[in-house]
Amino acid sequence: MKKGPVDFPVLLTTIILVAIGIVMVFSASYYSAAENWGDGLYFFKRQCLWALIGFAGLFTASRIDYYKLQKYSRLFIIISIILLILVLLIGEPRNNAKRWLGIGNLSIQPAEIAKFAMIFFIADTISRDRERIKKFFTGLVPILITAGLVFGLILLQPNLSTAGSILILTMVMLFAGGARILHLGGLVGAGAAAAVVLTKSADYRFERFTSFLDPWANPLEGGWQLIQSLYSLGSGGLFGLGLAQSRQKYFYLPYPETDFIFAIIGEELGFIGITFLISLFLILIWRGIRIALTAPDLFGCLLAAGIISMIAIQVVINIAVVTVSMPTTGVPLPFISYGGSSLAMFLTGIGVLLNISKHCKTA
Repeated sequence: MKKGPVDFPVLLTTIILVAIGIVMVFSASYYSAAENWGDGLYFFKRQCLWALIGFAGLFTASRIDYYKLQKYSRLFIIISIILLILVLLIGEPRNNAKRWLGIGNLSIQPAEIAKFAMIFFIADTISRDRERIKKFFTGLVPILITAGLVFGLILLQPNLSTAGSILILTMVMLFAGGARILHLGGLVGAGAAAAVVLTKSADYRFERFTSFLDPWANPLEGGWQLIQSLYSLGSGGLFGLGLAQSRQKYFYLPYPETDFIFAIIGEELGFIGITFLISLFLILIWRGIRIALTAPDLFGCLLAAGIISMIAIQVVINIAVVTVSMPTTGVPLPFISYGGSSLAMFLTGIGVLLNISKHCKTA
């Protein structure tokens, strides 16, 4: 295949997003890191390290022709399933969950690896025989079984938010691959019913849902996080209180450097700051869709669509949670939230996207 240059807007936008993320992780975490870890730079230094690892992954992935990776798609999903099993057996318990595998002084989250393994698996499976995806039992079921297995293993951690995002990603990629609307409609209906059952099956999930409906009904417990998030966003106004001037990060808003970092950005940089951030994500998503539409083959098209869809899904869910537009769930904001595995995998995914852009039919 004849190669062209990488999509520069994707690369530049990604670099800006990561830079913003590192600055905001520093701002949001300094006080809590100093109090809890004895080092105000604890989260900042680790985020910088993972950013370096991630950019190394981006550079490597952008240099390896994406179609050469297709033959490893099955291997990727097998490795991710093995890691998901291992984390249940020997993972580090944190906050009543087992989601991390320790590697020296660092830890990885296998669920983040599983997201991109699923993207490769689905893209490969559909591109081998596109017409088969229109058949339910021979086309959809093999993909659904694999997605269900990954979903179940992640749910056992427990981590419903990540498990759910993988199911949403699966539906999006099946739609992009040409699955019948009737089949997808039935699956969405079944998924919605399952979501209701899972929400009611665990007290903490049901509490999150009722707190979302009326956070002020239980302001000191279930509704605390949502109320503090709204206070944080509201305090920012148009221009914000100024970088590092957030008040909610002083142990009012839980996890300000991870799931609720968007609220801290709104408080410190105001409406102008979050509008700029959302604009960057929109540019990235637009360019990603463009790469998918102009990819030279079906595998590249679905691979690009899956990568950019995963980014879009997490952006929408994270911002919706922070703005109390949906029940609380722990999904990090891509490139911005603190989290090494997430940052490294998203940057590597961008590297694959950049590689696909080299082969696109139009500039």
